Amino acid sequence: MASEDITKLAESLAKTKVGGGQLSFKGQSLKLNTAEDAEEVIKQIEEFDGLEALRLEGNTVGVEAAKVIAKALEKKSELKRCHWSDMFTGRLRSEIPPALISLGDALITAGAQLVELDLSDNAFGPDGVRGFEVLLKSPACYTLQELKLNNCGMGIGGGKILAAALKECHRKSSAQGKPLALKIFVAGRNRLENDGATALAEAFGIIGTLEEVHMPQNGINHPGITALAQAFAINPLLKVINLNDNTFTEKGAVAMAETLKALRQIEVINFGDCLVRSKGAVAIADAVKEGLHKLKELNLSFCEIKRDAALTVAEAIEDKTELEKLDLNGNCLGEEGCEQLHEILEGFNMASVLGSLSDDEGEEDDEDEEDEDEEEEEEQPQLKERGVEEQESLTPKKIIDSQASTPVPSPPVDVATFLAFPSPEKLLRLGPKCSVLIAQQTDTSDVEKVVATLLRISSVFKDEAPVKTAVHETTDALMKKAFSSATFNSDAFITNLLIQMGLLKSEEKIKAVPSLYGILMTLNHMVQQDYFPKSLAPVLSAFVTKPNRALDSCSFARHMLLQTLHQL
Repeated sequence: MASEDITKLAESLAKTKVGGGQLSFKGQSLKLNTAEDAEEVIKQIEEFDGLEALRLEGNTVGVEAAKVIAKALEKKSELKRCHWSDMFTGRLRSEIPPALISLGDALITAGAQLVELDLSDNAFGPDGVRGFEVLLKSPACYTLQELKLNNCGMGIGGGKILAAALKECHRKSSAQGKPLALKIFVAGRNRLENDGATALAEAFGIIGTLEEVHMPQNGINHPGITALAQAFAINPLLKVINLNDNTFTEKGAVAMAETLKALRQIEVINFGDCLVRSKGAVAIADAVKEGLHKLKELNLSFCEIKRDAALTVAEAIEDKTELEKLDLNGNCLGEEGCEQLHEILEGFNMASVLGSLSDDEGEEDDEDEEDEDEEEEEEQPQLKERGVEEQESLTPKKIIDSQASTPVPSPPVDVATFLAFPSPEKLLRLGPKCSVLIAQQTDTSDVEKVVATLLRISSVFKDEAPVKTAVHETTDALMKKAFSSATFNSDAFITNLLIQMGLLKSEEKIKAVPSLYGILMTLNHMVQQDYFPKSLAPVLSAFVTKPNRALDSCSFARHMLLQTLHQL
């Protein structure tokens, strides 16, 4: 290591915070590649008596450095909290599992009894879960109370591995007379989808001690939500449920409402952007009205709730004296509905708890009900993917009613239907000619229409092969046609796309894409194709590199795209 690098490292380490049994290297941007790079960190660890918490967030640790740090941890039996989020910045995915294995083995060797393990914001994917699977099953985690895996790109496969490890940990710890008593579980932004959520729901039902569950932005719809709801019902200590930005629809909302009736400790319900719709909102309102006297926050924002249902929700909180916040923004109340909502709450002397209604979508007609019913039917085929064997493997505390697998006839789909209400199933049901059909019916001389169509196609992206292939082929047909047209303005296209993604400001008020995962993964494919103008790559790279909260929530997809762009 060069002398100037050693000086910089020494300066960073001088800022290391020590106190209360905690050693912190948080946010020091240390680049620990080799054993030599890690010498000062190791020294700090070795000299710290009674180490209970180690913070490594905001640094980057390579395989070799992880091995020597692990060696230093082998003697730290009192270690209880590992704050190891965002500690593999810029690392290849293949580097992360061996680094985690080394660190995990050290904790097992030390005889540590962990209370908290935080590996959030490490884009390690399903393989990364294998990296700490052994640790989770070991005595070091029998005492675990908080597990935080936010924004790790685990996917369905990683979710299943994690669920199996938690069940094994519970089984082994129970055999020793001290069952795993997990209190806080965080796994937002992981694309767990129905199968990953269902697997974890089974584990939650076995554990039964959860107090907080945070699983926002996971692409879960009503089968997975129903599974979670039934698992939550046998976790009576639950205080916080955060499932923001998943897709309940009425079926999922009703199932969750039934569970809420059985829970007595609930303080925070965050079902914002979950498409609970009016019928689901009324069911949740009934649950709130019947009990939930400790409720402090209820978020049903951006859920396509109409006026009467929103007013029913407001009426349900009349005796909730602990309530601090009610969020119904982004629904369909209309100006009159918003005024009525204020009047109801003022009547309870609770107007102060209501959040902003600035994004209200205005009152809608009832003619959309048929579309809502059709969308719910669209989700039914996903149930069959789990198959009979998985249904039979569920524990006696069954998570999903086996009748849910009954096939439901699907209505015919055309391009207009798919573009109006995109879903993976609709894209697949368009058949092998879906790419040609969508390209033919899109006016590629209109940049805004091309961007809108691309965003709708990419919004249904999934890591499953059939859907991924369909998205890629449809994108290729559309964009090849667009870019090959002499009248198509490539610069205007990338500008409009960045605006719609929320990465570039516009003079007009634009509602940005709710999740960038699909478009980022689709762009990762697009930029590698011959039709994509290489002149656009630096522009795209510049904006995707900039700090942005929406991009932070999709670190895995962002990392994949940037890696590809750098290789062009």
